[in-house]
Amino acid sequence: MSDGSMDGKGSADPIGISIGICAYNEEGIIERSIRSIYDQRLDGIEVREVLVVSSGSTDRTDEIVRSLMTEFDNIVFLPQERREGKNSAINLYLDNMTSDIAVMLNADNLFACEDSLQRLVEPFRDPEVGMVGGHPIPTNDPSDKVGFASRMLWAMHHNVAMISPKIGELVAFRDIGTRLRTDLQSDEDIIRMNLEKAGYRIVYAPDATIYNRGPETEEDFLKQRVRVNIGEITMRKIYGDDYRVSSWDNKVLVRAYVQTMRDLGFHPLKMLYMTRLELKARRMAKEHVARGDDNMSCWDPVTSTKRL
Repeated sequence: MSDGSMDGKGSADPIGISIGICAYNEEGIIERSIRSIYDQRLDGIEVREVLVVSSGSTDRTDEIVRSLMTEFDNIVFLPQERREGKNSAINLYLDNMTSDIAVMLNADNLFACEDSLQRLVEPFRDPEVGMVGGHPIPTNDPSDKVGFASRMLWAMHHNVAMISPKIGELVAFRDIGTRLRTDLQSDEDIIRMNLEKAGYRIVYAPDATIYNRGPETEEDFLKQRVRVNIGEITMRKIYGDDYRVSSWDNKVLVRAYVQTMRDLGFHPLKMLYMTRLELKARRMAKEHVARGDDNMSCWDPVTSTKRL
């Protein structure tokens, strides 16, 4: 990034944003993730601060972040002594940021294009927009069946979001005072629900791309998908009709599935394999919640997703 490309001088009225990164033992990717922010080319957008919350990390994560603070003067480091869950980390970030618009980037993701952040934030020039979701692109090898399942999962996510915005991985939102329950794990969904109640629109920015890594083993795929589904089922149990998620709408899923088949090509065995894994994860999640085991504020890390 050239000097001044994050200063917002391209507009008389720049949009001020704060970027939050929540990390737990991310020494393998955290530096690349942070540097990808400073590689962004921005016009009319000012990154006021990059706040990194490290929740009880025991590897070199904290050391790496502190070293980057000598290079980038708007990094704010917020270490937590012990791991308290992602929602607790997000609350700490929101309580310490100075902008009205928050951007959340996962510590194990990085921006895929130099204009991704611009495309994510630009919709906020419309005062009716309350939340914008980006487009995750997995780096898994599609020749492997689990790698294909990860690719298909995020292709489905993209195609669902093109029909009805499904927010996750990379998000930006107006801070209207929402703080998250620390006994739940569906951070983006709680924020979205409250913004919709306040009358704001939720939009999807397909060109705001980031790279992520999907699970590389069947065990990790199920671990990740079970916990995501536990979060969504628990939210539906607590909030009832106030909570809606487009990935549980069968009509939307069918349309997205057809488009995903067009995007990836027709691979019936691999597509059946992924579909069966997702159905198994949803069944396991329902059984988990039915037993009353739905407090998963601290997730067990999915280790195979921690590299790009």
